[in-house]
Amino acid sequence: MHYDYLIVGTGLFGACFAHEMHKAGKSCLVIDRRDHIAGNIYTQESMGIQIHRYGAHIFHTSDREIWDYIRGFAEFNHYINSPVAVYKDELYNLPFNMNTFSRMWGIKKPAEAKKIIEDQIAGLHIGEPRNLEEQALSLAGRDVYEKLIKGYTEKQWGRDCRELPAFIIKRVPLRFRYDNNYFNDPYQGIPIGGYTKIVEKMLEGSTVRTGISYRKFLEENASRTEPDTWDRLLYTGMIDEYFGYRLGALEYRSLRFETEELPEEDNYQGNAVVNYTDREVPYTRIIEHKHFEFGTQHGTVITREYPAKWKPGDEPYYPVNDEKNMALYEKYRALAEQEEKVLFGGRLGGYRYYDMDKVLRAALDMARRELP
Repeated sequence: MHYDYLIVGTGLFGACFAHEMHKAGKSCLVIDRRDHIAGNIYTQESMGIQIHRYGAHIFHTSDREIWDYIRGFAEFNHYINSPVAVYKDELYNLPFNMNTFSRMWGIKKPAEAKKIIEDQIAGLHIGEPRNLEEQALSLAGRDVYEKLIKGYTEKQWGRDCRELPAFIIKRVPLRFRYDNNYFNDPYQGIPIGGYTKIVEKMLEGSTVRTGISYRKFLEENASRTEPDTWDRLLYTGMIDEYFGYRLGALEYRSLRFETEELPEEDNYQGNAVVNYTDREVPYTRIIEHKHFEFGTQHGTVITREYPAKWKPGDEPYYPVNDEKNMALYEKYRALAEQEEKVLFGGRLGGYRYYDMDKVLRAALDMARRELP
């Protein structure tokens, strides 16, 4: 068959673009190397609970158009992301707010918390921060850094904070009010029934093939007597992989997930997300999935999330946007601009971390540029 678009990747970017093209009367063939659709927002039911297979995904946005758009595919609940942090035998609220500071220092008023933090920062005598540790200390003081930033960050990146560049932490959100809502966005929630159903609806009308990589698809297609053809390609995989790593591999951090069903335990931790900020605890957080939809099912399912070193062939999650990698990405971007009839999109195609609302915004903007 002939298609207007071949789309590589059934994640949110590729699915949204396919939906917009189908609405405009364009034909799309969408492929994915995984054996399922929806990319990292894939959810799968287990024990009557929607499991976020690739980590917690809470939809939040300040963009009213995007909020209205995503709710056209699913009904959303009123879930508010309010994670807690465990440091040794201490429990703290996140983000850093008056509940955090009251628990940490036994104080009640914002002025008291501000003075403690200001005094700690002043006593450190840090000039221009030379690394992430100095940057965090100069923004939040020693107690917040030592208990809630240092260990968690070192686990995330697999390196000592003194070996990480300062720009990774541009700011530390200190809130001097009793507010555990992690996001400032006015629109927030979880789709009832999971994210996979959203992507299924987005892909209606398109031809979808899973369990096949782009390279393998090209090989198989070329060997056919009557191969599929297409006018334009949207590639949402790794931009350096598209070019065969000819300039070298961009760096990522990866993740490993351990999911455990607990049929005899109805409520494991009392919260959807609990972070573990102690360096000695190997995982960064435990997710209890039923709390995303206020579940009352008998039994529960938890997932421990472990940061992992990445190498080509592993699942890439977080781009390492340091000076070296961004310089390499710019070279790949220059190559991409020379590709005729090829579009690059998504977090891997653009080598940047996107929240889900920003993915949708970028995909919609690209679709609008494509349509006359």
